[in-house]
Amino acid sequence: MRRVAITGAGTVNALAQDVPGTLAAMREGRCGIGPLDIRDKERLGVGIGAQVRGWDAEAHFNRQQIALYDRFTQFTLHAAREAITQSGLVFEDHLSLTSGVVLGTAGGGVNTWDENYRAVYEEGKNRVHPFVVPRLMNNAAASHISMEWNLRGPVFSVSTACASSNHAMGLAFQMVRSGAATVMVTGGSEAMLCFGGIKAWEGLRVMSRSACRPFSLTRDGMVQGEGAGVFVFEDMDHARARGAPILAEVAGFAMSSDAGDIVMPQAAGAERAITGALRDARLNPENVGYINAHGTGTAANDKTECAAVAHAFGHHADALMISSTKAMHGHCIGGTGAVELLACLLALTEGVIAPTIGYEEPDPECALDVVPNVARERRVEAVLSNAFAFGGLNAVIALRRV
Repeated sequence: MRRVAITGAGTVNALAQDVPGTLAAMREGRCGIGPLDIRDKERLGVGIGAQVRGWDAEAHFNRQQIALYDRFTQFTLHAAREAITQSGLVFEDHLSLTSGVVLGTAGGGVNTWDENYRAVYEEGKNRVHPFVVPRLMNNAAASHISMEWNLRGPVFSVSTACASSNHAMGLAFQMVRSGAATVMVTGGSEAMLCFGGIKAWEGLRVMSRSACRPFSLTRDGMVQGEGAGVFVFEDMDHARARGAPILAEVAGFAMSSDAGDIVMPQAAGAERAITGALRDARLNPENVGYINAHGTGTAANDKTECAAVAHAFGHHADALMISSTKAMHGHCIGGTGAVELLACLLALTEGVIAPTIGYEEPDPECALDVVPNVARERRVEAVLSNAFAFGGLNAVIALRRV
């Protein structure tokens, strides 16, 4: 089995429109959540979100491209440019044929859906733009990445709600490790911060109207975000042979299903994904120093996740650092695991543990070291990134320092 290196990273999110800016914000514990600036916001009960502010599509794409790209595709392509540029790869000849894309998204072109439903039902128009379907389809971003960089291997998208990015990255890891691909561009994206996207989530009654406070007794719900995270997963020997920068090693991956409730998580399923990732990476619990938690700021998720971690790690759970960066960049739904993987890279490459900001009061049912409010300097050798989704779908990735 081949080893798998991360040789490039890119992002667009509420904290910054690149990786250096995002990592700086995570070190500082900066919050990207603020008042929503969208059409018809006065009709929403929720008035906050982690928006990508100041996004200028015309600065990155021409008019013909913008006609084809929903906001989630725009974010993905911009992040991919940063990641592939950092990797230094040029996809030609045999490498082109053995390289591909797998991305996660829950909603795909939600802005396109929203705009065109409005045009048909509210404005009474009888026609929509001929590119509506190519814009809204979940595989749009993956397909456009493949076309822009000549990636002719496996290209597809994964949609598993809030675990979409972790499932996508886990599959990319498995393909490179098995030899099915030499390079996979992977990650995920989401852009649901429009009237229809937020109104749908309001119906679940899990949204906070004030702030995201994971693991804090005073938490009152999640806050939606938007953005993308894209990474280059590459065969380790191939990367070393060309002298590529290696940010970290993808060491293991596991996924499980609760097979229980469509919205209520179960600790046993999450625990199986955690222990499976450790086993796949050949890591002992004591080897892991940090977990980037799913940590949505809802009571059901936070308590279940802490129970799963405590059971999976046993006595080592008290020595673990576990934080949720959603309090900074919001819950980016299908793209959230990809944005959160940046916090794992921050821990491995710089020895900085991103904090759980907004933490106010300890919760006895979340009695772990959640790195409250202030980043911490600590060298760690291995980390996990958790993602748990509606439908009882769990996906956990293990990374190791190189």
